[in-house]
Amino acid sequence: MADEENIQGEFSKKRKSKTGFYYSFLTVVLLLCLIQIGFGAILNISKTIAYHAKISTLTKIRDAAEAHNQDLKEDIKQFSSTSSLEGIARNNLKMAGEDEVLVLINQPQNTVQKNKKKKKSKKKHAGNS
Repeated sequence: MADEENIQGEFSKKRKSKTGFYYSFLTVVLLLCLIQIGFGAILNISKTIAYHAKISTLTKIRDAAEAHNQDLKEDIKQFSSTSSLEGIARNNLKMAGEDEVLVLINQPQNTVQKNKKKKKSKKKHAGNS
């Protein structure tokens, strides 16, 4: 009987040590899983914050572009009127009306270049003062 109790005692000790090992192993695995879940949650939260910042930046850029487009549309409407087209043709393109005479006075290239140099030197001297 004593031998049977000894054998059963050793068997139960081995069984307890095996279950203890399994429980320890499962505890370590669960801790690793919790750590992985924690890191994943932190990364997802940081990405969400970064994406919200990008969305707000893009929204501001889109609103600015829409406002700029609206201004350009208004400019197109203003330039499409005949009086503004006539002013552009007269000033920039050097054109004249039907009953008008356009006189252009051309300066020789040497005097034009000298005038440009004088203007540049005056700007430099004015900037230094």
